[in-house]
Amino acid sequence: MKPNIRIGYGYDVHALAEGVDFWIGGIKVPHTHGAYGHSDADVLIHVICDALLGAANMRDIGFHFSDKDPQYKGIDSKILLKKVVELLDAAGYGIVNVDTTVCLQQPKLSPYIEPMKACLAQVMGLPVEDVSVKATTTEKLGFVGKEEGVAAHAVVLIYKKSDF
Repeated sequence: MKPNIRIGYGYDVHALAEGVDFWIGGIKVPHTHGAYGHSDADVLIHVICDALLGAANMRDIGFHFSDKDPQYKGIDSKILLKKVVELLDAAGYGIVNVDTTVCLQQPKLSPYIEPMKACLAQVMGLPVEDVSVKATTTEKLGFVGKEEGVAAHAVVLIYKKSDF
């Protein structure tokens, strides 16, 4: 019998808007523009949620937390991530690791990477060394390069606890 380990992938984008708080990886990053969305628009947390849910074959973040539902208006995405981790736990899954990439022209995220990793690890109940956050630009190409939006990718590995 093969062990039940699963890979999940997430991708999300949000438009950037002037005068909106910029939440990314659970951290408020100072900038003139922030991501716009129904919740706090934390694109990094959203892709992690989607990757985790996808790995467990539990649909996606929009299925569980609809942007049509007023209870999620402006919600802190860390609450959504915590709920996703609880859904996985209830289904008998544990998280091995999380690897993410944020695509953003400005601001530079390097000073915020370690606080993001610490925040995300704490919310998911993981050691910080099991959470990777990377950032890149798109060399001024596309909507990210024109500073119109932010994109993020995540890959996760989960396992069925009963198999280990």
